[in-house]
Amino acid sequence: MVERSPVPRLSDMIEAIALVGVEMDGVTPDMLAADRRKRWLVERGLEIVSEASRHLPDSMKARHPEIPLAKVAGIGNVLRHEYQRIAHDILWRVVRDNLPPLERACQEELAAARAREQGGT
Repeated sequence: MVERSPVPRLSDMIEAIALVGVEMDGVTPDMLAADRRKRWLVERGLEIVSEASRHLPDSMKARHPEIPLAKVAGIGNVLRHEYQRIAHDILWRVVRDNLPPLERACQEELAAARAREQGGT
């Protein structure tokens, strides 16, 4: 079976992370707690990241054991089904602590995937 290109999913993840980053620039946990629109936008971005991560090849996931991709996928379930339980400070920490290394890994994998698809190494 031919593996589907991860480029569209990686691109979606990178774009969502970037949009969340712009939305959260300079935002404190208290500011996030007070701004329902901002929380909604951040939660939607994380849902996109979560869903896209589920479609990445296992080989790609294995190359990044430092990224808890099972938790990345799992946060989407929480956001979709148990959204009322999301603590604003947890959401803020996910954005601050977890998205930057995930974005770096996605950028690295995107560059490698594009190179492979163009016949490079």
